[in-house]
Amino acid sequence: MIEEVRRVSAMQDHTLRVKAAVDLMTELQSAVIETSRMRKESIAWLRKNGHSMADVAKLMGVSRARVSQLRDAGPPPERAFLGTQQVQVAVPLRPGEREYVAAEDSSTGQKLLALAQSVQLDGELQYIPVTGEIDLNRDDLVIVCGPKTSPKAAAALGQDPRLSFETLPDGRWALAERESGRVFTSPSDDPRDPAPADVAYLGRLPRPDGQGTFILIAGVHAVGSLGVAHYLTQNLAALYEEAGTSPFSMVVACDYARGDKSVTASRSASGVLLHEAP
Repeated sequence: MIEEVRRVSAMQDHTLRVKAAVDLMTELQSAVIETSRMRKESIAWLRKNGHSMADVAKLMGVSRARVSQLRDAGPPPERAFLGTQQVQVAVPLRPGEREYVAAEDSSTGQKLLALAQSVQLDGELQYIPVTGEIDLNRDDLVIVCGPKTSPKAAAALGQDPRLSFETLPDGRWALAERESGRVFTSPSDDPRDPAPADVAYLGRLPRPDGQGTFILIAGVHAVGSLGVAHYLTQNLAALYEEAGTSPFSMVVACDYARGDKSVTASRSASGVLLHEAP
């Protein structure tokens, strides 16, 4: 990275150098924050696995007092679950007289951005066009979109080795475990006794270009995606400890208020289903 600093320093045209310097400073600041996160995570791992403060201090070449300071410095380890620089949260536009964003999708996007901010990560809200076309080959991407809305999302979900979206004979959408055949339906669709509850897909899937992963959130109904945002807000650290940044998928269930559809509770319905390495 010092070579990049030298490259910018060597620029003679100040109109170009000032922009390059700003871009480089942003990149360097992001690198410092992410490095401090990794350091904090490694210190915690070493302490958890039997290393004393003196051991860690020796490894780092600093005093025990300095290790104590650094142990609490920087963003939490689970920040890595969402990304390393700037989270891009994409929610779908819905067709109508004028294209619009469903209230539940808007709330989901805002809650995910607030979650990113809470772990010291910048975020940006984006919109998936009604065609469902979206570039999945990007870093730090979270899309809130089901297979009905986007062919790209449907294709990505089709590659999930553990879960699938299915259409039941009666027309209801459901999530199914491929191996066991266990089916998760939305209680709100129960023909006999509908309840204010929903289920949703949460997973980390490979990018089409094979150069990374992205996070996909897809409720059977839009409120199910909001339930995932609620679940992540309360369980991000535990989920990161179990899945890290490896591909996985799971079913999240939620309860919501009948009136404004605000989520009142969320929970894992399937457990974390890790994907086997190819």
